[in-house]
Parts: sequence; structure tokens; C-alpha cells
Amino acid sequence: MFMLAALGNFGTYLMNKRSDSSTTWTFDVNYVEWSACAIFGYVLAVPAAFYFLLQYFGFKTSLVRLWCMWGYSLFIFMPICLLLVVPVELFRWIIIIVAGTASSWFIAVNLKAYTQSSDLMILIVGAMVLQFALALFIKMFFFP
Repeated sequence: MFMLAALGNFGTYLMNKRSDSSTTWTFDVNYVEWSACAIFGYVLAVPAAFYFLLQYFGFKTSLVRLWCMWGYSLFIFMPICLLLVVPVELFRWIIIIVAGTASSWFIAVNLKAYTQSSDLMILIVGAMVLQFALALFIKMFFFP
């Protein structure tokens, strides 16, 4: 969360400095609030929603395991944030697409274990879309 906010600020500064050499460093403290709300809100709410959906469809699962799974899926964004500081927009988009795809795939493979006996692909696709949407949010909001 703090890494996302700090590197988002630094990446924004580098992009602005690249286009306007008179740009001065300013730290936008709102990035900390946004990253906390986005990350904690996502990690708490989305797995809870999937927990209730899986319970509704009759699958036995643990809410704590889902929270852990979603938390682990966000690990890839830590090194990716370091790479997103590079002020080359095409490189940034390639990196975030790779990270979003890898993170989405991790969620899909692990959710498939819960729905093995049933064909609930819509749940898995929904989880993948949400995970990829988070990746796009990180790119567009913190590294514009």
C-alpha cells in the first residue's frame, strides 16, 4: 500500500519531468488514502463476496483461505510497481497487462479447485475480470 503510493508519486513525477523539465517534486498524500482504500477494500470485499457466492452454490470454503488467496495474488504488483516507475508509457502498459494477466490466472487456477465438480466458469471469469480491473486501476490512477 505504501509502496504503491510512494512509487506512484515518483512515477508521476518522472513522467511529468520527462515532458516538462521545470516540474518540481511534490508528494500527493492522497495516493496513500487511495491505495489503502483500493487495496484493503478489494482484498476484504471481493473474497467475501465470492465466499458468499460459493456458499450459496453449496461449496464448502473458508473465508480466510479466500482472503489469503487474494492477498497472495497481489504480490506480483510489488515488483511491478518498481518497474512502473520507468517513464516509458508503452513499457508501463506491457508490464501492467502481464501483471494483470498473471494475477488473474493465479486467481482462476485457485478458484477452479473450489468449483472442480461444477461448471461455474462465470464465477471464475468474473474473478479474473475483477483482478484485471484492479491492475488497470493501479496503472491509470497511480501511474498516469
